[in-house]
Amino acid sequence: MLFTPMTIGNLELKNRIVMSPMCMYSCTSEDGKVMNWHKMHYSSRAVGQVGLIIVEASAVTEQGRISPKDLGIWSDDHIAGLRELVGLTHEHNGKIGIQLAHAGRKSEVEGPIIAPSAVAFNDKYRTPLEMTIEQVEETIQSFGDAAVRAYEAGFDVIEIHAAHGYLINEFLSPLSNHREDQYGGDRERRYHFLERIINTIRLSWKGPLFVRISAAEYHPEGNTLDDITYYSERMKKQGVDLIDCSSGGVVPASLDVFPGYQVQYAEHIRKQVGIATGAVGIITDPDQANEILIHNQADLIFLGRELLRDPYWARRAAKQLNYSIIAPEQYDRGWIS
Repeated sequence: MLFTPMTIGNLELKNRIVMSPMCMYSCTSEDGKVMNWHKMHYSSRAVGQVGLIIVEASAVTEQGRISPKDLGIWSDDHIAGLRELVGLTHEHNGKIGIQLAHAGRKSEVEGPIIAPSAVAFNDKYRTPLEMTIEQVEETIQSFGDAAVRAYEAGFDVIEIHAAHGYLINEFLSPLSNHREDQYGGDRERRYHFLERIINTIRLSWKGPLFVRISAAEYHPEGNTLDDITYYSERMKKQGVDLIDCSSGGVVPASLDVFPGYQVQYAEHIRKQVGIATGAVGIITDPDQANEILIHNQADLIFLGRELLRDPYWARRAAKQLNYSIIAPEQYDRGWIS
């Protein structure tokens, strides 16, 4: 199953292996532009036969970066470098997406930071300013503008970052959203920010659209799995193609992690909502990844740290699963040894 192609909308992936978006904090000029590191980092995974590569969280506003060294997509000046990343990936028969993000109250850039409510993540973070309606509108439009730039750069997939305690997750969660207007209160109103972002992106983006969520908040007063299922149902109705199921990050929490600890969320949402899901979180062994797919627990396998350790994990997986994949011509003489 791991090497079975999958079609999502108008896109065919050659296998079910996805490089999970992981921040590289490598923009040394702090202008959000693609550096040589990014070109080498992402293209090496395309050479390694990863089916879909998702570029790290890329900030839709300069203020919305997690750190000053983050990639950006807030300006047309970013398009040329991002287009080069796309070209390098396509050159090796891979597909590539980009994660659109805003850090919200977890931003570490200089100057004021914003969030749905003026509540700090913890005592080590600054207290954000509560967003005005005007700032909410501007931020929604920033996601739409970023989607236009992603299209112009040639990306195959857009993923919206609505997880890990960043801005959209902050709106979704009652732990961080204490607003009393149309963007806060019950879960329907807390969903409104993401709802409008999806609608705005869909005005210009007709390709596959993923959303990364935190399916568990590890707090008794946070969103329940029932809430997350409700959000997923709403996303499906809006034309989202896949839910990338992670967890945590909206408030400090101690997690009990183990191999595949988040697969349960991908399986639940897939079955309850009838939408494609991605499984992520300590998935390291090819047999483990294959079993998740065989048992219909998810549709795609998102690998993070394992692809940092081994850009050629797909080759190792194919060998372990007795499956033959085509090698880059330049590597053919050493691929199967």
